[in-house]
Amino acid sequence: MTIARAEPQRVSLGEDIYAVDRHWARWPEHVAQGFISALAVASDERVYVLQRGATPIVVFDANGDFVTAWGDDLIADGHGIWATGDGRLFIADRDAHEIIVTDLDGAVLQRLGNRHQPADGAPFNHPTHASQSLDGDIYVADGYGGTCLHRFDGDGQLIASIGSAGQGPGAFSTPHATWALHDRVLVADRENNRVQVFDRHGAHMMDWGGLYHPMAIYVDAAGFAFVSDQTPRIIKYAPDGQIVGRCRGAINGAHGLYGSRCGDLYLAELPPAGVTRLTRLSR
Repeated sequence: MTIARAEPQRVSLGEDIYAVDRHWARWPEHVAQGFISALAVASDERVYVLQRGATPIVVFDANGDFVTAWGDDLIADGHGIWATGDGRLFIADRDAHEIIVTDLDGAVLQRLGNRHQPADGAPFNHPTHASQSLDGDIYVADGYGGTCLHRFDGDGQLIASIGSAGQGPGAFSTPHATWALHDRVLVADRENNRVQVFDRHGAHMMDWGGLYHPMAIYVDAAGFAFVSDQTPRIIKYAPDGQIVGRCRGAINGAHGLYGSRCGDLYLAELPPAGVTRLTRLSR
């Protein structure tokens, strides 16, 4: 008896339809697979997958084929990763209390924090994610111990630490991801079930709701924000914070989420671990 293959799953976010490709990355046999924590699509259009418990960075091309892997002697506990337009990666080494900035081959360009020296009230105490604005300021979610947002200049000098533990405006309970824009900064405030929006100086502007434990943020070139949570769900927000779409693109939740220039979305899936691509069909 011939068993028909199921049609690929389709999901929608607003006006866009996506085809769901589970385990899109063809994982090489010689590279161990650990907990896939996050990923980023870099300026070379390759997907840089950050994992824990195995070789930290595993790189795939746009077709899902393995390219290279690195980071064994560099990253202890990779949690978050973010890519710049000029070929740099910001990697949050959570339990090493450090943000490491590398080029796309893994050469270290900059370090923020004091490696393996946690500090309560000063960078860092288990940071989770970092991103950079176009004019160079760096924003770091000091997520598990610090429960605040740090702002640095491009040279790595601390400008300000924003917020503290709590539930009110500007307070945090596990700030888990960031995205710095020209006029604002988005922070996934996980246990408070919201994305907080700040101006570039750290003044609270608004909250975005409709979330259960948000984990990752990606903002596309048009200013639409995609947020994954533990429902599991992906929510798409317009630049003004209005929800324009929801879908269940992940099986158990996407701890990491990133997009490509052509509008595809990539998910770092919670166990069962894997990299899922949501291929946008309406282009």
